[in-house]
Amino acid sequence: MERINACIDAINGYLYGYVLVALLVFGGVMFTLWLLVPQLRVLRAAIASLAEPSHEKGAMSSFQALMVSTASRVGSGNIVGVAAAVLAGGPGAVFWMWVIAIFGGASAFVESTLAQIYKCRDESGRCYGGPPYYIRKAIGSKFLGGLFAVFVILLYMGGFNALCAFNTTDFVANYADNVPHARLWIGLAVAVLSGIVIMGGGRIVARVTQFLVPTMAVGYLVMALAVTVLHVRDLPHVFGTVFREAFNAHSAFGGLFGAVVMSGVKRGLYSNEAGIGSAPNAAASAVVSHPVKQGLAQMLSVFIDTLLICTATAMILLCSGLDPQQFAVGADNARFVQQSMHASFGGGGAVLLTLAFTVFCYTTLVGNYFYAEQAVRYFYKNANDDKVFMTFWRLAAIAVIFIGAQLKAELVWNVSDVIMGMMALVNIPVCIVLGHKAFDALQDYVRQRKAGKNPVYRPEKLYLDTTGMECWTHPRRPRPLENSHASARKPPSPESQPEA
Repeated sequence: MERINACIDAINGYLYGYVLVALLVFGGVMFTLWLLVPQLRVLRAAIASLAEPSHEKGAMSSFQALMVSTASRVGSGNIVGVAAAVLAGGPGAVFWMWVIAIFGGASAFVESTLAQIYKCRDESGRCYGGPPYYIRKAIGSKFLGGLFAVFVILLYMGGFNALCAFNTTDFVANYADNVPHARLWIGLAVAVLSGIVIMGGGRIVARVTQFLVPTMAVGYLVMALAVTVLHVRDLPHVFGTVFREAFNAHSAFGGLFGAVVMSGVKRGLYSNEAGIGSAPNAAASAVVSHPVKQGLAQMLSVFIDTLLICTATAMILLCSGLDPQQFAVGADNARFVQQSMHASFGGGGAVLLTLAFTVFCYTTLVGNYFYAEQAVRYFYKNANDDKVFMTFWRLAAIAVIFIGAQLKAELVWNVSDVIMGMMALVNIPVCIVLGHKAFDALQDYVRQRKAGKNPVYRPEKLYLDTTGMECWTHPRRPRPLENSHASARKPPSPESQPEA
């Protein structure tokens, strides 16, 4: 097992030390310049788009899709992942997390807009989609789309949920040292609680995350702000250390500069997931009048994740005064965060952190499952209407959560990093090839807003190749969804009857 882990770790070292750094930065910078800095240019419109209700009764709204994607993004990576970055790369790694987030916002916009443009409908009228679908429809490769769908299932129902379950169990187990088989019982509790939502499917996930995500994010930010206020005199030193060590010449010549950048990029990518093709699976499920509205919403999700919540964790860690060298990378990630909170608030602070972390991980588990459920439709279009299949599928997802709680952290981290890296290697080049579609959509959106209109996407009016855009070129009224309380159809009036 140690040899396998060492081999995977070596692959990660090359992948994140060279290939992905160049690809992610190049993609993010290219999209930023190509779209004329959408992170600033249409930021106000992005915020306004969140208030738009769903255009079909019972369907997922733009805000609900944002909360599902944020539920997956905001989780253990925002707490334990930041600790791992600081332990492996020092405070300078936080700077590179910021860089990835700023440029990653443009990548998130492109991939989520493409997911909306090429989304599909099932027989019940529900929208779904993501990279596997725009790869198949726009690139024309069923194999590559299928491979990406397999990656999504392996990573989100497998690696990430196993890792999230481990982190949750590890965090809580610190309070149960004397309880026999504590990890077993905690893992079982996590699996059962997650299963309650997972068994309800995508619509239940959307409803739960719509409430929990904003609540937990605001609560955690308030807690981090309290830590910052307590150590306000230390802030100049903290920020100075972050910027200084991000470009430390001694680290560069000593071979540590690469570790700083790699740690920041790897954990930043793990946290905000911009460009790897995960959030588009949620973005495609929203029913909006224009694809750009969901692209802008997902851009905001990246900023919420990294620039707000990851920075909050960084402040908790760096303001604590603890020496990171006293903690081991991987094994002590959770303990580093807990002791940092203890240093500021005593025993009560660690308990509050554990509560916040548990809720973060809970929403991540159900949000990750939503991605896997969207990906399985690539192979079985009407999976959601097959109750027997979905029951077994959801039970398998719950079993993975329980098993993951018992695994070794380092191996799960490394395997997840490899799969995540492979997804980025596929998705970023595809987004570059199809980026002009997102650019045309953004220009159309901005033009309509300047004219005082609520933007509506009509690709045929833009003289675009509409192949694969059936949800926009052939709109139809879907069958009422379950529990949508849709009224019975009225009989047609005599005027609407066709002539004999």
